[in-house]
Amino acid sequence: MDTDFWLQRWEHGQTGFHQSRVMPLLQKHWPGLGLPAGSRVLVPLAGKSLDVAWLAEQGHAVLAVELSPIAVGQFFEEHALRPDIRTTPRGTLYRAGSIEFLCGDIFGLDAATLAGCAACYDRAALIALPPALRTRYVRHVYDQLPAGCRTLLLTLDYPQAEMDGPPFSVPESEVRALYGERWRIERLEHRDILDQEPHFAARGISRLGTDAYRLTAT
Repeated sequence: MDTDFWLQRWEHGQTGFHQSRVMPLLQKHWPGLGLPAGSRVLVPLAGKSLDVAWLAEQGHAVLAVELSPIAVGQFFEEHALRPDIRTTPRGTLYRAGSIEFLCGDIFGLDAATLAGCAACYDRAALIALPPALRTRYVRHVYDQLPAGCRTLLLTLDYPQAEMDGPPFSVPESEVRALYGERWRIERLEHRDILDQEPHFAARGISRLGTDAYRLTAT
């Protein structure tokens, strides 16, 4: 992963990918995962997403992982939270109530940390990674999540030749190739969203869809 690219985006305020509302597909499909209250949820490459706070409001213990200390600091500031901060071998850990942010590299997560997660919400991680890193990411993170772990995965699908990512196109065929060996895959919904994303249209994209998947680790 090009860590400098993402750190510079946050440093220069180039964060057009940040959403000013909770993701509607999260609100619609998360209850269908049927997770018990208190379940620990991993949110990889979280930025300062409002989705993290929403998940905590549903009664979950949230572990968000984010590379940029600027993003982490802004999350707690904007939610008027004063976290406890400590250094760990995997990065700097910020904790306030049921929300933890680990400021560090997603590839630095260890097996013990991932084994404690009952669920994962992946809106921004898989589509942020170029093809060469997506397999490594799935092997390192998803292969260490426990059996029975449930994931809500959101992806984008567009003609990759029409635009350089990130975000990258990850079509259904690739999702099934990446996860099919260990995870049960259910595509919950497909939406055509080009008319809602004018900045994609302005970059010459002719088609843009988003897909929601429920994955269950076997």
